[in-house]
Amino acid sequence: MLWQARGMRIHIQNPPPPADGSPDPFIITAAQVEQAAARGGETEAHTLSFGNDAASFAAGIADAEAVVTTPGQILGRFPVAAPRLRMIFCTSAGLDRLLPFDWLPPGVALLNNRGVHSAKVGEYSLMALLMLAARVPAYATQQRAGVWKPFFTPILRGRRLLVVGTGDLGAAGAREARRYGMHVTGVRARPAPHPDFDAILGTDALDAALADTEFLLLACPLTPATRNILDRRRLGLLPAGAGLINVGRGALLDQDALCDLLEAGRLSGAVLDVTVPEPLPPDARLWRTPNLLVTPHVAADNPETYNVDSLDIFFANLRAARAGEAMPNLVDPGRGY
Repeated sequence: MLWQARGMRIHIQNPPPPADGSPDPFIITAAQVEQAAARGGETEAHTLSFGNDAASFAAGIADAEAVVTTPGQILGRFPVAAPRLRMIFCTSAGLDRLLPFDWLPPGVALLNNRGVHSAKVGEYSLMALLMLAARVPAYATQQRAGVWKPFFTPILRGRRLLVVGTGDLGAAGAREARRYGMHVTGVRARPAPHPDFDAILGTDALDAALADTEFLLLACPLTPATRNILDRRRLGLLPAGAGLINVGRGALLDQDALCDLLEAGRLSGAVLDVTVPEPLPPDARLWRTPNLLVTPHVAADNPETYNVDSLDIFFANLRAARAGEAMPNLVDPGRGY
């Protein structure tokens, strides 16, 4: 579809302000949109509207051609009268909350902000690998119990990392691991070679790969095909002493099975940035599981660059649409991402 090179009617739907009154670094401002438009060489002024509640969403989308928002702000709000709508750009890479996409109006392009998270998640994955290699989750457990017990551990160089998911998140973790001399194997649905991995396997080879894994990084999107991909049986295939990291989605693995293996000492440690549910309630078993560290879904979001990069991606896709080219961040409803 060829879009005219003219100013667009764009509505930005931000989340409501935090209940505790704290600042939200991910609220998109008019200045940020205008600066991104200028960086992208936009020659026509765009008409903007902003909202953060149901009434402002209905008013803004009524004549909008494009909406920029989070998945949570459109969840359950369709069908809605939006006769001019042509594009929904979500400031998130994973859109599993919006599955299935049967709510999407015909002819409306759904896009994500894939590409924003690489630098931050690469650092987080490296941090988690170093922590697991040094047995930091075990030391944290011992500290709470007042136990002094040293672990003497090897460095990362030469050790084996298996990454499930070779998109932006998985590739970022793989690059950092290889900088430290690790041997990195990726698992993806279509096992084509990837420059950030030493080897690539198809999902059908996952069981065999798990048996030779020292560290496992979950970084794939959550879809019907990947939900519970690390179930109890597959977690049991990991060798004794393996460590696990999850930066994808909590529902990729069986959390109770993971807790059982950690409590039994079968796995050496785990670092989870994503859980089921989120937020994790105070009585959740994960909080009490030994040799486990939980962070509250912060692995991939850099507050200094998130909006800037997201809006640059939005306008890059808009330019592609105007040129009649494929939009690089277009979501495939059949694949779920």
